[in-house]
Amino acid sequence: MGKSKKSKVRGVGGGDDLIDSSDADSVGSSSTALSDLSMSYATEHVGSQEFILDKYIDALYEKRGSTREAALSQLVDAFESFILHGLVENKYATLLSLFNSSIKKGSTKEACLASRAIGLLALTVGAGSSSHEIMEESHAQLSRVLQTWPDASKMISALDCLAVVTFVGAADLAETELSLKAMWDVIHPKSGSNVGIIRKPRPPVLAAAISAWAFLLTTIGSWRINADSWKEPIAFLSTLLGAEDRAVRMAAGEALALCFELNLLDVSFGEDDDVENGGTVGSKSKLFLDMQALKAKISSLASNLSMEAGGKGADKKNLTDQRDLFQRILDFVKYGECPEESVKISGKRDVLRVSSWSELIQLNFLRRFLGRGFLKHVQENGLLQDVFDIKTDKAETLSSTDKKIFRSGEEKGRALKLNKDRRLAQERKNAVMLDLDE
Repeated sequence: MGKSKKSKVRGVGGGDDLIDSSDADSVGSSSTALSDLSMSYATEHVGSQEFILDKYIDALYEKRGSTREAALSQLVDAFESFILHGLVENKYATLLSLFNSSIKKGSTKEACLASRAIGLLALTVGAGSSSHEIMEESHAQLSRVLQTWPDASKMISALDCLAVVTFVGAADLAETELSLKAMWDVIHPKSGSNVGIIRKPRPPVLAAAISAWAFLLTTIGSWRINADSWKEPIAFLSTLLGAEDRAVRMAAGEALALCFELNLLDVSFGEDDDVENGGTVGSKSKLFLDMQALKAKISSLASNLSMEAGGKGADKKNLTDQRDLFQRILDFVKYGECPEESVKISGKRDVLRVSSWSELIQLNFLRRFLGRGFLKHVQENGLLQDVFDIKTDKAETLSSTDKKIFRSGEEKGRALKLNKDRRLAQERKNAVMLDLDE
């Protein structure tokens, strides 16, 4: 047996990795498989699609890590490029088990790919018992990653995945709070369970944790939570507006804007809450004053950040983005002006519009998580269409081949309805004739 040759293969993140020629072959065959998947989708060869998906699954059982990485990379591409609900609804448990195994035992690259694949799997199966199972089965493994503090890329992938699976699969506030706490323990480690060694997250991890936490916070909706429990998180987030890293400042700003929108800084009073202990300020009154002070502090910092001057060598685009964001936050806090954004989906009429901080945070997070697959999922994934209340013209979002299939389906539907109407008319005619004969 001769020596295996080493080849350079373009990695998921754009880097070049040296792997065995046998692994290069597996990458090449997987790429071909993805191309075949595209063709099978165009012609609706369901058997072919399932065969290709099974090839990816089989590769995840291989002992060689680079082979599993190649399969995961192609599965992630497939989840981004297509809506695979029909193919994975009976395979999601197998896929989830293999993905969790990759997070637990694989390299950093394999774990990152597997975390992303779990999030995409949850978005693909949609809300319901399957996504709830995905959340339950992956939560412990993802939380373990966040508690052990591995390298930054693995933590960021775990944070994103935990946010997505909880967003899709959580059944109640208690389940959402469990994930929110796991994320907050990364944001503010001192408040977590691992107080023996207080670690400080690196800026990219901190920004990702705040974004994931805010994304999940959008789902609490009308669940009213005691304002006192939000005082510490809001106070800590306000300190991050002075962080050196711009991404951290912007993530904290968005999270605080959401807190304002959800009225988490508001304190409600009962008849006996104003005065206690013979006329001294009661606890509710003190909380009210503390929250008012926080509002004033956040407004002042947002004003400063909206006008920050760019120093020598400053990134002008990021500085402009920061100024724009904090001006919008300031307008909302002071005047109640909600942020508005629109994204063209397809055709002339289909536009995704958001007009609140909750919707904007959901849009930005899912757009970043799905990457190039965002438009495809918004057009065809029922979950995202429900989240953003999108009603698309189905025919306009399809390719030319799919349009023929769609129109043929419409024609078939019309033909079936016409045949049914004719049959009912004939039955009524026969009934009338029968009555006349009697």
